[in-house]
Amino acid sequence: MLLAGQSAPAFSLPDADMETFDLESLRGKQHAVLFFYPRDDAPFCTLEAIDFTDHEEEFTRASCTILGVSRDDCLSHAEFRDKHGLSVRLLADMEGEVSRKYGVCQMKEKDGVRKLCVVRSTFVIDSEGVVRHALYDIKPRGHVAEVLQLVKQLEQPCK
Repeated sequence: MLLAGQSAPAFSLPDADMETFDLESLRGKQHAVLFFYPRDDAPFCTLEAIDFTDHEEEFTRASCTILGVSRDDCLSHAEFRDKHGLSVRLLADMEGEVSRKYGVCQMKEKDGVRKLCVVRSTFVIDSEGVVRHALYDIKPRGHVAEVLQLVKQLEQPCK
C-alpha cells in the first residue's frame, strides 16, 4: 500500500481512445486524482465514474486531472464512456502492473476460484508527483465530494 508523502509510481497506460497517457506529463503543471475501480459498467463503478464526471469542472478549476483505472481494455473503456456520457479519462491496466504498484490488488475467492481483484481506491497526487492522500476500499456514495475537498486543500497556503 502507498502512503501519503510517498512518490506516486510513474506509469504510462492507454486510454479509451488508445492514446497513451503518461503520469509524468502532469508534473509541475497539475494535480491528479487517480481512482481505481474493479470493472467497467458495474453498478458502483458506474456511480463513481458518473460522479467524477459530474464534478470534473470543479476539479479542473483546482488544477486537477481525473484519471480512472481498471483492468478492462480500451474498447471496454470506450463503450463504458460512451454509454454513460463519461468525460473523465479512463486508463486500461490490462496486465495489472499499475494496480500492483499502487497496492490496490488483492486475491479473492469465489466459488472455489481465486482471482486477483482491484480494490476500489483513490489517490490524490500533487503537481510534484507526491501522494498526498491514499484512500483504500472506499465507498462510492459521497466519495467524490470528499476527494474534491482534499484537492482544494492542496491549493491553500500553509498556516
